Formats: sequence, structure tokens, C-alpha cells
Amino acid sequence: MNRQTGRLFYVMGPSGAGKDSFMRAVRERWGDRLLVAHRYITRAASAGGENHIELSDEEFRLRQSLGLFALSWEANGHHYALGCELERWLGSGVDVMVNGSRAYLPQAQARFGGRLVPIMISVAPEILGQRLRARGREGEDEIIRRLERAVAQDNGLPDSVWWLDNSGPLAETLRQFQSYQQGGD
Repeated sequence: MNRQTGRLFYVMGPSGAGKDSFMRAVRERWGDRLLVAHRYITRAASAGGENHIELSDEEFRLRQSLGLFALSWEANGHHYALGCELERWLGSGVDVMVNGSRAYLPQAQARFGGRLVPIMISVAPEILGQRLRARGREGEDEIIRRLERAVAQDNGLPDSVWWLDNSGPLAETLRQFQSYQQGGD
């Protein structure tokens, strides 16, 4: 690697935008030079979605008290964390991608500074609504609330955010990411 320190690609976006699909595709395409880190979550691993380490509330609190998390937050009734192994990976010059939270972006920026590259996965509202309805996890009222939150999420983000439109084919989203990478060094 040319850099002394790796970059931390901090992926954000509304539920249903395709963050997990995007990150799986990144792992498949660039996994030889970019690590996709797992999160620690107090949610059953069998709940679907991302590959994560399931922890009980007690396990989470213990690991947090031992300083084993680089970042941690609470959302949607669960606790989320990124392990302190991120520091070692970044320190060895490896680029790392994580599934982050827009609400905790300031915490991530404070911790990782210039190494952090915020990425927002966006999707057209009508397509997001279709995706949320197709997965069948929420009722119509919750879907409407999620769509309203998705619009609000786009406001107030720093200029440094890499915006990736995931409304179309995933290959196009990967092309956008690659274009940013080539111009972002």
C-alpha cells in the first residue's frame, strides 16, 4: 500500500437503500485490498440482513466497558458497535468499509478524523418504497415513516460525503464508488 494509514469507508443510508447488497458486492470485487468489517449487534444473527456478531445486552455492555469497541451507538432498540480491530487494520494501511449510522457520523469523524470517508447510499423515494414493501417487514404506516426519515437524512451531511445513487443496477453503484476512489486519493 502507498499510504501509511488506511481509509475508513463509513457507509450510511436508509433502511432498504441496499447498503448490505452494496457492501457484499464491494467485498466480492475488491476484497483483496479492502476489508468489510462486521458489526456487533444486540440482534439475532438469524434476523436477516447483514452478517454481524450477535451479542446479548450483557455481552455488549461488558465489551463496551472493556474498551473493545472503536465506536458504539443505539438505534431501533438495539446496540451497535464496531470493534477496536479497525484501528489495527487502518494502521497497517488497509482500507476498511463499515456499515455506519448517519446519526453517529460526528462520533465517527471525531474518532477517525481524515481517515474517515463518509458514503451515503441514496435511492429514489418511489424505489425505496417498493423495496420496503417487497421485503414485508413493516406495515404501511412504518414504511411511510421510514420514507420521511430517508428524505430528512439527506439534509445536513458534510460536503465530504460520497453520494452513491443505488436506484438502478448495483453495477452502476459500484462504478460510482470506483469513480470516487480514483478521484479521491
